[in-house]
Amino acid sequence: MAIPALKCPYLAKLTLQQVRTSASHIFNTGAESCPIFGQFARRISTTGINNVTSMNMTSTPLTFEEIKNAHEKILERKQINKIKLSSTLNPYGEITISSECNDILCPFLKMTPIELRRLNLDQDIIEMNQTKENIIRPVVNNTNIFEYNRFFNEKIEAKKRDNSYRIFKRVQRKSGLFPQAEEKKNLDDDIDSRTITVWCSNDYLGLGQHPKLKKAVINAVTAHGSGSGGTRNISGTSPLHEKLEEQLARLHQKESALLFTSCYVANDTTLYTLAKSLPNCCILSDSGNHASMIQGIRNSQVPKYIFRHNDIKHLEELLMKIPRHIPKIVAFETVHSMDGSICNLEAMLDIAHAYGSITFIDEVHAVGLYGHNGAGIGERDHLLHKMDIISGTLGKAFGSIGGYIAGTSKLTDFIRSYGSGFIFTTSMPPTVLASAIAAIEISMSDEGRSLRRKQQENVRELRSKLIDAGLPVMMSPSHIIPIHVGDAALATLLCNHLLDRYSIYIQSINYPTVERGTERLRIAATPYHTSEMIDQLVDALKQVWKDVGLTLKDIDQQQQQQTVAMRHHG
Repeated sequence: MAIPALKCPYLAKLTLQQVRTSASHIFNTGAESCPIFGQFARRISTTGINNVTSMNMTSTPLTFEEIKNAHEKILERKQINKIKLSSTLNPYGEITISSECNDILCPFLKMTPIELRRLNLDQDIIEMNQTKENIIRPVVNNTNIFEYNRFFNEKIEAKKRDNSYRIFKRVQRKSGLFPQAEEKKNLDDDIDSRTITVWCSNDYLGLGQHPKLKKAVINAVTAHGSGSGGTRNISGTSPLHEKLEEQLARLHQKESALLFTSCYVANDTTLYTLAKSLPNCCILSDSGNHASMIQGIRNSQVPKYIFRHNDIKHLEELLMKIPRHIPKIVAFETVHSMDGSICNLEAMLDIAHAYGSITFIDEVHAVGLYGHNGAGIGERDHLLHKMDIISGTLGKAFGSIGGYIAGTSKLTDFIRSYGSGFIFTTSMPPTVLASAIAAIEISMSDEGRSLRRKQQENVRELRSKLIDAGLPVMMSPSHIIPIHVGDAALATLLCNHLLDRYSIYIQSINYPTVERGTERLRIAATPYHTSEMIDQLVDALKQVWKDVGLTLKDIDQQQQQQTVAMRHHG
């Protein structure tokens, strides 16, 4: 709300802070005595505070004589009506001015018992706002105040009761030890620390500890320091940012790429910005989409249609209901993070484009792992030219942190210019950029292809042995191996037994990451897990499975499932 300027020649000599500090007293006094403030108060009382900007108030300052004459008329009217000011009470309060300031020469203030409180300019602003005895403060009834901590505690206790409350395992990665790490029982020392084997890391290829990445980080921090220095628009764009974006665009065979601080932010920002900006846009979203995609779609508040996970027929049924001329975004993942499924990418793209849609494809769990250069399922299936917008991460197979999108130069420039999640945040530091550049160079080399082959070999060996052991492996054609438990408490118990008794770490996955009743263990083999480690995992998991009262599946049935899985495995 813009308040029209009151051109008082006397108050104009005060600083803005002095006027703010004493505003209520000045206005209360002026409403009764001053022709300027009196006019303002009468207009507010008849027009309403929300219509203040529409008031036609004079912008020409009154002269001293004009204000004095108007004040004398007000004083005469008071005398006629025998209005007297109380000598014992001071309803006008005080005005705070600096000690260097002369007395205020305003005639209406001179005629009232308002006090001038002088303060040195170097006194702290908090001191200027100290409680004054003559200020009447509202009485607060504490019994009606919302109990925030009680609310928080009740929500946390509810999670503990349904076994979805999460207790983080304290894992310290050690350079050169991957895929093993240290479990830290104590935060500040190594007492009771022990070596564990990690089977749930998203550092799928172990590049987070690759010598080339470590060297790149050391060189970058030595040459450039630790931080980026600002947002991309304000001193935070370096040659490393531009080099990495060019490298990502080349990896995905696109015109351009754009970096984000995480792929969560990339998905959220891109989907929100597109959906909010495209006129009358609709979004068609896979029911299994990641929370980051759901968040961007939900925040955009555009019409959305949810199709069953990887169900091409259902997607087409929904597309047929939307006029072809309306902008549409079809959003889905290639590799699902929790069930390991891989979509029929070509069919999804063809159906979406047939009905005039633009496609947004999350390749987060595929980049680095599939395709000749590690560009994901799109490269593996030779479909990069059909994919409109690709989102990926630097924080999984590339062993770093951050996210990105790749597409046409117009598309990325549009998100760069309008996406608040990109604009209003500090850019990634040089250490992260340098390590990501090194990771992509490895991914596009023979070494990267060798790491992918070895990882797939280990995935096949582990899945086969788990099935032979009778464990309820959820079949998938990808590198992700989920084992169905179906109970949050049992999944947590299995996780704890494996860690406490066998020094094996597999994180239990529960709600809200997966639906209730589908709780599971999620296993991710890497190129650096050995056959001996695989055997130890299978034996330990088989033992704790029986110890918690769960039964193993019929081996013949499992082997039939294995045949189907191997037929689809890349």
